[in-house]
Amino acid sequence: MASSKARQRALARAKTERQIARRAAVARRRRQWQAGIGSAVALALLVLVVIWKTGGFDPEPVRASDCAWTPIEQGDGILDVGKPRSTGVLKNGVKTMKITLGQGTVTARLDPSKAPCTVESFTYLAEKKFFDNTTCHRLTDAILQCGDPSGSGSGGPTYRFPNENVPSPIVDPSAAADPNASAPATGNAIYPAGTLAMAHSSEPDSNGSQFFLVFKEVQYPADYTVFGTIVSGLDVLEKIGAAGNDGSNQAGGGKPNQETKISSLTVTDTDPGEPSAAPSASGSADPSASAPASPAASASSKS
Repeated sequence: MASSKARQRALARAKTERQIARRAAVARRRRQWQAGIGSAVALALLVLVVIWKTGGFDPEPVRASDCAWTPIEQGDGILDVGKPRSTGVLKNGVKTMKITLGQGTVTARLDPSKAPCTVESFTYLAEKKFFDNTTCHRLTDAILQCGDPSGSGSGGPTYRFPNENVPSPIVDPSAAADPNASAPATGNAIYPAGTLAMAHSSEPDSNGSQFFLVFKEVQYPADYTVFGTIVSGLDVLEKIGAAGNDGSNQAGGGKPNQETKISSLTVTDTDPGEPSAAPSASGSADPSASAPASPAASASSKS
Protein backbone atom coordinates (compact mmCIF):
# COMPACT_ATOMS: atom_id res chain seq x y z
CA MET A 1 0.00 0.00 0.00
CA ALA A 2 2.79 2.35 1.01
CA SER A 3 4.63 1.46 -2.18
CA SER A 4 1.59 2.41 -4.28
CA LYS A 5 1.30 5.79 -2.63
CA ALA A 6 5.02 6.43 -3.10
CA ARG A 7 4.68 5.64 -6.80
CA GLN A 8 1.70 8.04 -7.08
CA ARG A 9 3.64 10.77 -5.35
CA ALA A 10 6.62 10.18 -7.64
CA LEU A 11 4.38 10.32 -10.70
CA ALA A 12 2.77 13.51 -9.44
CA ARG A 13 6.17 15.06 -8.82
CA ALA A 14 7.33 14.03 -12.26
CA LYS A 15 4.17 15.49 -13.81
CA THR A 16 4.65 18.74 -11.93
CA GLU A 17 8.31 18.91 -12.96
CA ARG A 18 7.34 18.34 -16.58
CA GLN A 19 4.73 21.12 -16.34
CA ILE A 20 7.28 23.45 -14.75
CA ALA A 21 9.81 22.56 -17.44
CA ARG A 22 7.24 23.16 -20.21
CA ARG A 23 6.25 26.53 -18.70
CA ALA A 24 9.92 27.47 -18.38
CA ALA A 25 10.52 26.48 -21.99
CA VAL A 26 7.50 28.51 -23.14
CA ALA A 27 8.66 31.51 -21.11
CA ARG A 28 12.18 31.15 -22.51
CA ARG A 29 10.86 31.01 -26.07
CA ARG A 30 8.65 34.04 -25.38
CA ARG A 31 11.63 36.00 -24.07
CA GLN A 32 13.67 34.98 -27.08
CA TRP A 33 10.86 35.98 -29.44
CA GLN A 34 10.41 39.33 -27.68
CA ALA A 35 14.17 39.92 -27.76
CA GLY A 36 14.21 39.09 -31.47
CA ILE A 37 11.34 41.46 -32.16
CA GLY A 38 13.04 44.19 -30.15
CA SER A 39 16.31 43.71 -32.00
CA ALA A 40 14.51 43.77 -35.35
CA VAL A 41 12.66 46.96 -34.42
CA ALA A 42 15.89 48.58 -33.22
CA LEU A 43 17.66 47.56 -36.42
CA ALA A 44 14.78 48.85 -38.54
CA LEU A 45 14.86 52.18 -36.70
CA LEU A 46 18.61 52.39 -37.18
CA VAL A 47 18.23 51.72 -40.90
CA LEU A 48 15.49 54.37 -41.16
CA VAL A 49 17.68 56.92 -39.37
CA VAL A 50 20.61 56.18 -41.69
CA ILE A 51 18.36 56.51 -44.76
CA TRP A 52 16.93 59.76 -43.44
CA LYS A 53 20.39 61.17 -42.62
CA THR A 54 21.66 60.36 -46.09
CA GLY A 55 18.65 61.96 -47.77
CA GLY A 56 16.97 58.70 -48.77
CA PHE A 57 13.53 60.11 -48.06
CA ASP A 58 14.08 63.21 -50.20
CA PRO A 59 11.80 63.32 -53.24
CA GLU A 60 13.25 61.91 -56.41
CA PRO A 61 14.96 64.59 -58.50
CA VAL A 62 12.72 66.01 -61.19
CA ARG A 63 14.56 66.73 -64.40
CA ALA A 64 13.90 69.72 -66.60
CA SER A 65 13.67 69.69 -70.33
CA ASP A 66 16.79 70.68 -72.21
CA CYS A 67 18.40 74.01 -71.41
CA ALA A 68 19.50 76.08 -74.39
CA TRP A 69 23.00 77.54 -74.04
CA THR A 70 23.61 79.74 -77.08
CA PRO A 71 27.36 80.19 -77.73
CA ILE A 72 28.80 83.65 -78.30
CA GLU A 73 32.22 84.73 -79.48
CA GLN A 74 34.92 85.25 -76.92
CA GLY A 75 36.01 88.85 -76.61
CA ASP A 76 36.73 91.58 -74.08
CA GLY A 77 35.22 90.61 -70.75
CA ILE A 78 33.95 87.27 -72.08
CA LEU A 79 35.45 84.38 -70.13
CA ASP A 80 35.37 80.83 -71.52
CA VAL A 81 34.79 78.21 -68.80
CA GLY A 82 32.72 75.85 -70.92
CA LYS A 83 28.96 75.36 -70.64
CA PRO A 84 26.65 73.68 -68.11
CA ARG A 85 24.94 70.40 -68.90
CA SER A 86 21.93 70.72 -71.20
CA THR A 87 19.95 67.68 -70.06
CA GLY A 88 19.12 66.16 -66.70
CA VAL A 89 18.88 69.59 -65.08
CA LEU A 90 17.23 69.54 -61.65
CA LYS A 91 13.78 71.07 -61.43
CA ASN A 92 12.97 70.66 -57.74
CA GLY A 93 14.50 71.04 -54.31
CA VAL A 94 16.24 74.06 -52.82
CA LYS A 95 19.77 75.42 -53.16
CA THR A 96 21.74 77.98 -51.19
CA MET A 97 23.85 80.69 -52.81
CA LYS A 98 26.33 82.39 -50.50
CA ILE A 99 28.02 85.59 -51.69
CA THR A 100 30.96 86.68 -49.58
CA LEU A 101 31.65 90.39 -50.01
CA GLY A 102 34.23 92.57 -48.35
CA GLN A 103 31.38 94.18 -46.37
CA GLY A 104 29.75 90.93 -45.26
CA THR A 105 27.92 87.85 -46.50
CA VAL A 106 24.66 87.69 -48.45
CA THR A 107 22.81 84.37 -48.49
CA ALA A 108 19.99 83.51 -50.90
CA ARG A 109 17.66 80.60 -51.51
CA LEU A 110 17.60 79.46 -55.14
CA ASP A 111 14.47 77.89 -56.62
CA PRO A 112 15.17 75.33 -59.38
CA SER A 113 11.44 74.62 -59.78
CA LYS A 114 10.87 78.12 -61.19
CA ALA A 115 14.17 78.83 -62.93
CA PRO A 116 15.94 75.48 -63.47
CA CYS A 117 18.30 76.59 -66.24
CA THR A 118 19.30 79.77 -64.41
CA VAL A 119 20.04 77.85 -61.21
CA GLU A 120 21.94 75.23 -63.22
CA SER A 121 24.05 77.97 -64.79
CA PHE A 122 24.87 79.55 -61.43
CA THR A 123 25.71 76.16 -59.94
CA TYR A 124 28.06 75.45 -62.82
CA LEU A 125 29.74 78.88 -62.83
CA ALA A 126 30.16 78.81 -59.05
CA GLU A 127 31.90 75.44 -59.31
CA LYS A 128 34.26 77.02 -61.85
CA LYS A 129 34.88 79.91 -59.39
CA PHE A 130 33.70 82.23 -62.15
CA PHE A 131 32.50 84.90 -59.69
CA ASP A 132 35.41 84.76 -57.23
CA ASN A 133 37.44 87.97 -56.94
CA THR A 134 35.09 89.93 -59.21
CA THR A 135 33.83 93.46 -58.61
CA CYS A 136 30.18 94.48 -58.47
CA HIS A 137 30.10 97.15 -61.14
CA ARG A 138 26.79 98.96 -60.67
CA LEU A 139 24.78 100.38 -57.78
CA THR A 140 21.55 102.34 -57.71
CA ASP A 141 19.44 103.37 -54.74
CA ALA A 142 17.65 100.00 -54.95
CA ILE A 143 19.93 97.34 -56.47
CA LEU A 144 23.48 96.08 -56.57
CA GLN A 145 24.55 94.50 -59.86
CA CYS A 146 27.35 91.93 -59.99
CA GLY A 147 28.51 88.89 -61.96
CA ASP A 148 30.74 90.45 -64.62
CA PRO A 149 34.29 89.06 -64.35
CA SER A 150 35.63 92.15 -66.18
CA GLY A 151 33.80 94.61 -63.92
CA SER A 152 32.88 96.64 -66.99
CA GLY A 153 29.20 95.76 -67.33
CA SER A 154 29.69 93.97 -70.65
CA GLY A 155 31.31 90.71 -69.56
CA GLY A 156 30.11 87.20 -68.91
CA PRO A 157 30.56 83.57 -70.01
CA THR A 158 30.71 82.35 -73.62
CA TYR A 159 27.03 81.41 -73.67
CA ARG A 160 23.62 83.02 -73.25
CA PHE A 161 20.24 81.57 -72.30
CA PRO A 162 16.54 82.56 -72.31
CA ASN A 163 14.46 84.18 -69.58
CA GLU A 164 12.63 82.12 -66.98
CA ASN A 165 10.11 83.06 -64.28
CA VAL A 166 9.65 86.71 -65.21
CA PRO A 167 7.24 88.58 -62.90
CA SER A 168 3.73 89.60 -63.91
CA PRO A 169 3.37 93.21 -65.11
CA ILE A 170 1.57 95.71 -62.94
CA VAL A 171 -2.00 96.33 -64.07
CA ASP A 172 -3.17 99.94 -64.25
CA PRO A 173 -7.00 100.08 -63.94
CA SER A 174 -7.03 103.83 -64.59
CA ALA A 175 -5.68 103.26 -68.11
CA ALA A 176 -8.71 101.26 -69.27
CA ALA A 177 -11.06 103.28 -71.51
CA ASP A 178 -13.96 100.90 -70.83
CA PRO A 179 -14.56 100.33 -67.08
CA ASN A 180 -15.81 96.84 -67.90
CA ALA A 181 -12.78 95.96 -69.99
CA SER A 182 -9.67 94.27 -68.69
CA ALA A 183 -7.13 96.78 -67.50
CA PRO A 184 -3.93 96.85 -69.57
CA ALA A 185 -0.56 95.96 -68.11
CA THR A 186 1.98 98.75 -67.77
CA GLY A 187 5.00 96.70 -68.85
CA ASN A 188 6.66 97.24 -65.46
CA ALA A 189 6.74 94.85 -62.53
CA ILE A 190 7.47 95.26 -58.85
CA TYR A 191 10.69 93.64 -57.65
CA PRO A 192 10.45 93.49 -53.85
CA ALA A 193 13.39 93.91 -51.52
CA GLY A 194 15.13 90.55 -51.26
CA THR A 195 14.68 89.65 -54.93
CA LEU A 196 17.54 87.94 -56.75
CA ALA A 197 17.25 88.34 -60.53
CA MET A 198 19.22 88.15 -63.76
CA ALA A 199 20.42 91.21 -65.66
CA HIS A 200 20.65 91.17 -69.44
CA SER A 201 21.06 93.40 -72.45
CA SER A 202 18.27 94.69 -74.66
CA GLU A 203 18.63 91.64 -76.92
CA PRO A 204 16.21 88.75 -76.31
CA ASP A 205 17.40 85.64 -74.45
CA SER A 206 20.66 87.33 -73.48
CA ASN A 207 21.12 86.14 -69.89
CA GLY A 208 24.73 85.38 -69.01
CA SER A 209 26.26 85.73 -65.56
CA GLN A 210 25.27 89.23 -64.46
CA PHE A 211 22.66 89.42 -61.72
CA PHE A 212 21.20 92.02 -59.39
CA LEU A 213 20.28 91.98 -55.73
CA VAL A 214 17.32 94.14 -54.72
CA PHE A 215 17.60 95.81 -51.31
CA LYS A 216 14.75 98.31 -51.80
CA GLU A 217 11.48 97.65 -53.62
CA VAL A 218 11.75 98.88 -57.19
CA GLN A 219 9.90 98.86 -60.51
CA TYR A 220 11.62 97.54 -63.61
CA PRO A 221 10.33 96.09 -66.89
CA ALA A 222 8.70 92.70 -66.37
CA ASP A 223 11.53 91.08 -68.29
CA TYR A 224 14.04 89.83 -65.74
CA THR A 225 14.37 86.25 -64.53
CA VAL A 226 13.71 85.95 -60.79
CA PHE A 227 15.63 82.91 -59.57
CA GLY A 228 15.98 83.34 -55.83
CA THR A 229 15.27 85.19 -52.60
CA ILE A 230 17.74 86.81 -50.23
CA VAL A 231 17.37 85.26 -46.77
CA SER A 232 20.13 87.16 -44.96
CA GLY A 233 22.47 90.03 -45.68
CA LEU A 234 20.00 92.74 -46.73
CA ASP A 235 21.61 94.95 -44.08
CA VAL A 236 24.96 94.45 -45.84
CA LEU A 237 23.45 95.58 -49.15
CA GLU A 238 21.73 98.55 -47.52
CA LYS A 239 25.03 99.77 -46.09
CA ILE A 240 26.65 99.49 -49.52
CA GLY A 241 23.69 101.40 -50.97
CA ALA A 242 23.92 104.09 -48.29
CA ALA A 243 27.50 104.85 -49.34
CA GLY A 244 26.19 105.84 -52.78
CA ASN A 245 27.65 105.57 -56.27
CA ASP A 246 29.78 107.70 -58.54
CA GLY A 247 26.97 108.38 -61.06
CA SER A 248 29.08 107.08 -63.93
CA ASN A 249 26.30 105.06 -65.54
CA GLN A 250 24.30 107.16 -68.00
CA ALA A 251 21.20 105.04 -67.51
CA GLY A 252 21.29 105.53 -63.76
CA GLY A 253 23.53 104.71 -60.85
CA GLY A 254 27.19 103.93 -61.20
CA LYS A 255 30.08 102.16 -59.54
CA PRO A 256 29.66 101.84 -55.77
CA ASN A 257 31.56 104.51 -53.89
CA GLN A 258 32.48 101.74 -51.47
CA GLU A 259 34.32 99.13 -53.55
CA THR A 260 32.26 95.97 -53.49
CA LYS A 261 34.10 92.80 -54.37
CA ILE A 262 32.95 89.18 -54.34
CA SER A 263 35.70 87.14 -52.69
CA SER A 264 33.72 83.93 -53.21
CA LEU A 265 30.32 82.77 -54.47
CA THR A 266 29.15 79.22 -53.74
CA VAL A 267 26.02 77.23 -54.54
CA THR A 268 25.19 74.20 -52.37
CA ASP A 269 22.37 71.67 -52.19
CA THR A 270 21.10 72.88 -48.82
CA ASP A 271 18.18 74.89 -47.47
CA PRO A 272 19.29 78.27 -46.10
CA GLY A 273 16.18 78.68 -43.96
CA GLU A 274 13.47 81.29 -43.98
CA PRO A 275 14.22 84.84 -45.11
CA SER A 276 14.47 87.57 -42.51
CA ALA A 277 11.87 90.31 -42.58
CA ALA A 278 12.35 92.55 -45.59
CA PRO A 279 12.61 96.29 -45.00
CA SER A 280 9.56 98.39 -45.71
CA ALA A 281 9.02 99.23 -49.36
CA SER A 282 10.14 102.69 -50.33
CA GLY A 283 10.28 102.52 -54.13
CA SER A 284 7.63 103.94 -56.41
CA ALA A 285 4.43 101.89 -56.45
CA ASP A 286 2.78 103.98 -59.15
CA PRO A 287 3.07 102.09 -62.44
CA SER A 288 2.71 105.35 -64.34
CA ALA A 289 5.74 106.79 -62.56
CA SER A 290 9.11 106.88 -64.26
CA ALA A 291 10.76 103.51 -63.71
CA PRO A 292 14.41 103.30 -62.62
CA ALA A 293 17.04 102.38 -65.12
CA SER A 294 17.07 98.82 -66.36
CA PRO A 295 19.50 96.62 -64.39
CA ALA A 296 21.27 95.78 -67.63
CA ALA A 297 21.19 99.23 -69.15
CA SER A 298 24.90 99.58 -68.52
CA ALA A 299 25.72 96.40 -70.44
CA SER A 300 26.58 96.30 -74.09
CA SER A 301 24.93 93.88 -76.49
CA LYS A 302 27.39 91.26 -75.31
CA SER A 303 26.05 91.14 -71.78
